Amino acid sequence: MLLEGLDTLFLLATEGTMGKVASRLYISQSAVSKRISQLEQRLGKKLIEPDGRQIRLTPQAHELLTRLAPTLAEMKGLLADSQTLTDAHPLPVACSETLLAGYLAPFMADYLRQDPYLQISTHHTPVILARVRAGEALLGICAGRLPPGHGLHAELLRDEPFYLVGNEEERGPAASLFTMDLDNPVNRYLVAPLAELGLTPRMQLDSYLALIELAKAGMGPVMLPEGLLALVGEQGKQARPLPGISRPIHLIYRPSSLKRDRASRLIQALTRHFARLRPLSG
Repeated sequence: MLLEGLDTLFLLATEGTMGKVASRLYISQSAVSKRISQLEQRLGKKLIEPDGRQIRLTPQAHELLTRLAPTLAEMKGLLADSQTLTDAHPLPVACSETLLAGYLAPFMADYLRQDPYLQISTHHTPVILARVRAGEALLGICAGRLPPGHGLHAELLRDEPFYLVGNEEERGPAASLFTMDLDNPVNRYLVAPLAELGLTPRMQLDSYLALIELAKAGMGPVMLPEGLLALVGEQGKQARPLPGISRPIHLIYRPSSLKRDRASRLIQALTRHFARLRPLSG
C-alpha cells in the first residue's frame, strides 16, 4: 500500500490532476484521492493542496519525492522484472513520436501481426527513460543525447542527421532558424555546434508537428531531423544538410529484458530494421 501511494504521488507531480493520474493507473479519481489520503495518514504529513483545477504538491511532498524517486523507480523496475510475461500479456514500448512517424510506423504495423499485444505509447525522451527504469515500458526508443548515469542498457540504432528546410532569405534575419526546444536536456548539446555554424535559433518549439507545418508554409529555415523530411513534401526533398549536426537514436531497456523471449525478439527485430535503413534524403 505504501508503494502504491508513493507511485500515485509521483504521478501527481508529473500529471497535475487526479483525472490524468486515474487515466494512467486505470482506476477512478476517488481511488486516487484515497491512496493519497492514506499516504498522508501513514506519514503524518500534508502532501497535496488544491491549485485551481489542478493539484499542487506541498514542499514536504517535493522533499519526499526528491529523496525517494530514484529508489521508487528501481523498486518498480525490480517488481516488473519478476512479473510473468506470457504471449497474451501487454508488451509496452515507449517511443519518441518523431521516430514512430519517421521510421517505425510500417515496422510496428507489420510487427503487430506477429505480436498483437504490443502496446506503443509516445513521450519525450526523459519520460521514456523514466518509464523504462520503472518497468512501465519494457523497451524505449528515443532520440537525443542520453544523460549520464541513466542505468539502462542503451544500444545506438542510428545517428540521425539534421537538415535545414527553406531558405534563410525567405523570412526574418539571416542565419536565424526555427528549431526544437534546445532547453530540453537531451537537445542542449546542439546549441554549441549550431553557434559554430553561425546559426541562431529564432524560435524554439516543443512540437515537431509545428515545425513541419512551419516548413510546409515556407517559414524557413526550419531545422528538422532526416526522418521527418518526407512529411514536409516537396520542400523536404530540397533540404540542406547541417554539417556535423545529428542526434543519436537509442534502443533502451533494462538488462533483464533480454531474458524475456518476446522482448528479446522485438529487440532483435528493431536492430535489424534500423540496420537496413537507407538515408531518406537525396
